[in-house]
Amino acid sequence: MQIDLSIFNPSNRPLIGLDISSSSVKMVELSRAEKGGIKVERYAIETLPRDAVVDGKIVNIETIAETIGKALRRMGANAKLVAMALPTAAVITKKITLPSNLRERDMEAQVESEANQYIPFALDEVNLDFQVIGPAPSGGDEVEVLLAASRKEMVEDRVACALGAGLKAWVMDVESFAAQSAFELVETQLKAGGRDQCIALVDIGASVMNVTMFRNDQSIYNREQAFGGTQLTMEIMRVYGMSIEEAEAAKRAGSLPDNYDKEILSPFLDNLAQEVSRALQFFFTSTQHTQVDHIVLSGGCATLPGVAEVVFAQTQVDTVVANPFAKMTLASRVKERALLADSPSLMIACGLALRRFDQ
Repeated sequence: MQIDLSIFNPSNRPLIGLDISSSSVKMVELSRAEKGGIKVERYAIETLPRDAVVDGKIVNIETIAETIGKALRRMGANAKLVAMALPTAAVITKKITLPSNLRERDMEAQVESEANQYIPFALDEVNLDFQVIGPAPSGGDEVEVLLAASRKEMVEDRVACALGAGLKAWVMDVESFAAQSAFELVETQLKAGGRDQCIALVDIGASVMNVTMFRNDQSIYNREQAFGGTQLTMEIMRVYGMSIEEAEAAKRAGSLPDNYDKEILSPFLDNLAQEVSRALQFFFTSTQHTQVDHIVLSGGCATLPGVAEVVFAQTQVDTVVANPFAKMTLASRVKERALLADSPSLMIACGLALRRFDQ
């Protein structure tokens, strides 16, 4: 969803991808490299206090705004425009077919009329947007149009978080679309560029594991499972008598006792791999597909050491950890090793930052 429109080419204006998840704020700024391609200018991750975001809903605007401000200062960014995203579950999307010869104003009216059939709220309670995808598959003088709608408060709360940090929300996207934009960069790193292959993008966050199956850049299946890094954090708290903040900090810093890997991390990774295997089985029983060629791991849990090897051992499917920045050049301020470690958790922020290059 476009919050505001510029008469200028957006690629000439710095734009930060801002991802607000249940556990942290992640920010990425990209630019055009001098010799073509894309350059990572800066990025930052800041942990959010527990319950600042619950089930995708903003609970504490002031706290989140403060955390965004902290990330902004760490980045040293001058950009004031941000691209943000709504949780996929909070957005109703629908593909519709319209005559190709409609003027924009007529198309808007037609989209609103069609939206009434699919949206269980009054139109004055939602933000509605649409985008022409291209010629309709049926051919003729028709185009396929994607409409997206979300409750206004979901949009307004995120806009308020940005505003509280002195930023302006320029674009409001959908998390699944942003993740797919970044995934397409990862896909090019796979054998044959992932063409004619079935690829599972497994995003494992704090509380939810989201599995999306792609084939030739088209999403063909999606499943959510209640599993995430919070389970690991809770186990660290229980075993070592830590607070949740202490457990998260120790987990990120790798400063846990010697028995952590064997007694806590290893069983958690085994459970994670079993959840991935379970998701694949659901995919096979729900569709005509019988094979997955690659598994791409993203999200905070994909940063855990050895996770790809454990998932491969369980599934026997080629498994990689997502790095959408692999073919980008890095600004001198960006530390390559740190970015490599953080990249799986930056998929949505990266996808949002790519909106700078929209024409």
